[in-house]
Amino acid sequence: MMDVLYLDNHLLLVNKPPGMLVQEDKTGDLDLLSIGKAYLKEVYGKPGDVYLGLVHRLDRPASGVMVFARTSKAAARLSEQFRLRTVEKYYMAIVEGCLEGAGIALDRLVSKGGFTRVAGDEATAGRAAELQWHAISFEDEATLIDVRLKTGRKHQIRVQLSEMGHPILGDFRYGATRPLDGKNLALHCYRLGFHHPTTKERLVFKVAPPWRERFEREIREMIARDS
Repeated sequence: MMDVLYLDNHLLLVNKPPGMLVQEDKTGDLDLLSIGKAYLKEVYGKPGDVYLGLVHRLDRPASGVMVFARTSKAAARLSEQFRLRTVEKYYMAIVEGCLEGAGIALDRLVSKGGFTRVAGDEATAGRAAELQWHAISFEDEATLIDVRLKTGRKHQIRVQLSEMGHPILGDFRYGATRPLDGKNLALHCYRLGFHHPTTKERLVFKVAPPWRERFEREIREMIARDS
């Protein structure tokens, strides 16, 4: 059940499938962190507990590249890169309606009770959220967009795109009227770039979304791009 993209003594990178929890919750459903630990125990034949550090998250109905830390030192150094916003986080999404051009979304977000909203006129409320977006292609009343996430707030991309009037396909929590597959979102982290926590080498990992039969040519071109 693990789609492993990279593995060494410090890192484990995987392609998270849509619909899977990142970390165990009260549902008791399978989660990626537990599966990752079981995978490492099997690969390395470890009899005891396995350390695997969670340094970032993806929403359950989203998919894409995730990095886990295999040591506490790697976890601390990766977390620092996320805090300093030096990690490249690129997403692709299919949103409702026709979105054209490119832009930057700047908002302040407030989270409560599992939902996130834009703070509106409450200038000092919430936490600053920033993303860059670029419309790629439009067909069947939906637009494929490229998103570079600058900050990492809960449900950030989903809320900010909905606030723009273009909710993500399948995101009924934030205003969507059209499904993707009945339970997941057309939101995928296709590119993650960071410095290796020990060698300092710049690493970039890319993976195509599970719904790539839509906008197939455009998605191939996005994945193949160097920057």
